[in-house]
Amino acid sequence: MSSQTETIRRVTVPQIARRKGGEPIVSLTSYHAHTAAIVDRYADFILVGDSLGMVMHGMESTVGVSLDLMIMHGRAVVRGTKRALIVVDMPFGSYEESPAMAFRNAAQIMKETQCGAVKLEGGARMAETIRFLTERGIPVMAHIGLTPQSSHVMGGFKTQGRNEDTWEAHLEDARAVTEAGAFAVVLEGMVEPLAAKITKAVDIPTIGIGASAECDGQILVLEDMLGLNPWTPKFVKVYGQLGPMIEDSVKRYAEDVKSRAFPTEDEVYR
Repeated sequence: MSSQTETIRRVTVPQIARRKGGEPIVSLTSYHAHTAAIVDRYADFILVGDSLGMVMHGMESTVGVSLDLMIMHGRAVVRGTKRALIVVDMPFGSYEESPAMAFRNAAQIMKETQCGAVKLEGGARMAETIRFLTERGIPVMAHIGLTPQSSHVMGGFKTQGRNEDTWEAHLEDARAVTEAGAFAVVLEGMVEPLAAKITKAVDIPTIGIGASAECDGQILVLEDMLGLNPWTPKFVKVYGQLGPMIEDSVKRYAEDVKSRAFPTEDEVYR
């Protein structure tokens, strides 16, 4: 008797888009195959975020992340997963110059990583580019509010929408990326009532990070929620304390090596 294994199918862009107002969308970042394989069991989509520049490479901001770096990590995450939709960030300088430039670089990302979509920052100012990409077969997730690639212009990582007079501009950004064809939009670092208002105002799923529980989904940086970063933003709920656990393990290993308690008979070949 032959046994048949069920084919695992990846979550698709249309499936995410149809989740507007439905079951909340689960997402996390991941940058390498091993963690991606774990996240894959629970996340609807995984973002290979340019936050990897800060989290993995010690950069002060995401601005220094290159296209090649995003492609390298994107490949690893795709290899390590079977189910989740994989979205890869377009890094700073890879899409702002022109829609044609954005298409060339987005196509390269999708070809070389086999990801399912790309994400780019910017609202109304990037609507033309989003439309250009989506009309040519590249699914785009938008990103408005606090946009880390623009942190130098913003004067740092500042919460958006504290002044209600700015709300209409953020709403216009959300409407513009929706009309341009984005299948979802990340709302980052904005006051809760503004994020809730945007979620009600647009027809595509909103993915919150430091936004509102009323968003259609949530995303966090994996290393933040695992307690691996020494500084944690206010909007992060820490679900594990891996930092102290790793340090304790390394400390005990070093002590065992120095005392010759490792390796023992159990760890050598006879």
